[in-house]
Amino acid sequence: MTYIVGLTGGIGSGKSAAAQVFGELGAAVVDTDAIAHELTAPGGAAIAPIRAAFGADYITAEGALARPRMRELVFADAAGKRRLEAILHPLIRVRSNERILAASSPYVILMVPLLVESGDYRRRCQRILVVDCPEEMQIERVVARSGIAAEQVRAIMATQVTRAARLAAADDVIDNSGDQAQLRREVEALHRRYLRLAADSG
Repeated sequence: MTYIVGLTGGIGSGKSAAAQVFGELGAAVVDTDAIAHELTAPGGAAIAPIRAAFGADYITAEGALARPRMRELVFADAAGKRRLEAILHPLIRVRSNERILAASSPYVILMVPLLVESGDYRRRCQRILVVDCPEEMQIERVVARSGIAAEQVRAIMATQVTRAARLAAADDVIDNSGDQAQLRREVEALHRRYLRLAADSG
């Protein structure tokens, strides 16, 4: 069985930066966010069911998901959010499983932003790795990266589990409050640990 490390963290914590270093070290990285983007791009497998469930207003002229409009809806409408998740989550699960099975590296990094909230993904992982930094730093990073207002970032954070709950669920934690060199050192140490754990589990 493939040894799976579930990688998660709050918005702006640096999950992608950590995953990139794991990838450079030779680990296969399966990114559920990237899969969701593929599924909702023009011609993606989720487009037809989303159009059927929500109407053509939620699809762009190019045939992709109209993300800003859908984001507004799911923030305001819990039932709409559940309807979207019911379409996307099974498709993401199938595609992520396919990529895990196709991986040839000793272990796989499965990157799931809402991993702690999702019992299904937690059950699939041998270890949970949380990328962590102070909440104010998360907000600064997202504002700098995306140009959205700090209040909007706080609203997104409010829909995710708390930092404390995420840390309580972690087997391993990367402190990403420093620079890129510190992040790389922490990832390299974990990479060595995961290679040993994967070998022992096999």
